[in-house]
Amino acid sequence: MAIEREVNPHFEDYLFNWDYKFYFLVGGYGSSKSYNTGFKIILKLLKEKRTALVVREVYDTIRDSCFSLLEEIITEMGLEDIIQCKTSPMQIRFPNGSKIIFKGMDKPQKLKSINNVSLVWIEECSEVKYDGFKELTGRLRHPSLKLHMILTTNPVSKSNWCYKYFFMDNKNHFFMVDDKELYKKRIIIKNNTYYHHSIADDNLFLPKSYIEQLDDLKTHDKDLWRIARRGQFGINGLKVLPQFEHKPYYEVLDLMHKINKPLYKVGMDFGFETSYNALIRLCIDHENKILYIYWEYYKNHMTDDNTAKEISEFKQTQELIRADAAEPKTIKFYKQEGFNMRAAKKFPGSRLQYTKKVKRFKKIICSDNCTNTIEELEELTYAVDKNGEIIEDEFNIDPHTLSAIWYALDGYEVSDLKEHKYDSDIYNKGIGIKGNIQQRKKGGNVF
Repeated sequence: MAIEREVNPHFEDYLFNWDYKFYFLVGGYGSSKSYNTGFKIILKLLKEKRTALVVREVYDTIRDSCFSLLEEIITEMGLEDIIQCKTSPMQIRFPNGSKIIFKGMDKPQKLKSINNVSLVWIEECSEVKYDGFKELTGRLRHPSLKLHMILTTNPVSKSNWCYKYFFMDNKNHFFMVDDKELYKKRIIIKNNTYYHHSIADDNLFLPKSYIEQLDDLKTHDKDLWRIARRGQFGINGLKVLPQFEHKPYYEVLDLMHKINKPLYKVGMDFGFETSYNALIRLCIDHENKILYIYWEYYKNHMTDDNTAKEISEFKQTQELIRADAAEPKTIKFYKQEGFNMRAAKKFPGSRLQYTKKVKRFKKIICSDNCTNTIEELEELTYAVDKNGEIIEDEFNIDPHTLSAIWYALDGYEVSDLKEHKYDSDIYNKGIGIKGNIQQRKKGGNVF
């Protein structure tokens, strides 16, 4: 079957390339990445008998997006008489036996019935949870055909799983692919993955007025302009802690040594399955309103007895750990094990009050060893309601390290030192900087 169509030159190689397992497309608004992906899949299924799975996070959004787009492409190709687009259930059937099925990750139980899927397209992959992505990679299997997964997205925060998975491993500070390099080269192939970057200028069929609208965003919303016009990753939303920065571990210690009357605090948030045990050591420079974060413990799937073994140094130092008051049984357990632990106060509106307290510091300086704290807080943004207004006590992720910091600061006010004295007794016991250097553990998530 001969098909003649004019295509955007920047997508020509992508349309006919099937050499790799993963295809990751990121780009700005109107770049035609979704359109060309739909076209690519239709061409493939006309040529080979395959079952393709198209996925979005919410099933109800598929009909007006992916299904409608594929139906439009089929009509433009003049193939509506031989390719059947069924709406109940949503499915596209080809004359050679190929088919496209559609699923939403909000109904994961329906994935269990899928067999022999050799091609998966995850549209708006940044909206899909990482666990969903892993589930889909497990569903991608066929006894003889080569397997492919295509992921398309507009750029989001670098804290999103798709950036960390395909671009940078934040925990090991290792670039799989540098996103800045992708913006320059436009196409990069690495680790069996085909990376493709596109912007509106790559879509020759886009009206000039649309591009002008995207350019106008720069004057009133630079973050959205960066995403929509330039197609680049970064912060998407209002930062919760714009004063947050990180420095090398020993540089942080040197700064802490210079503090006049430092205050040492420890906070702990509890978690197990999807949340984490987050234990944080802080040092406060009250005079200069600087908060130092210099040590972290961060793990999940840990029972209390095993966690107690891993943080046993706190039994020796007897540092006061202020912990999540919502877990009284857990706190009681740690007390019985010999830890100096106390429930932090919780009250209606405490999330907002604790967040405001942290924001009052002029600087928040975090040690580079605290990789999970950096990952959660560096690009933490506020959640927004349906009207686009920020919600001051909700965030784009569940930041367990921030909760630990909240609890550590229980009873402390950034602007008022009336109830606080210099922790000379703690410092003299060796629980200050020198003590922590000696007790710093290597490996795992303990620093």
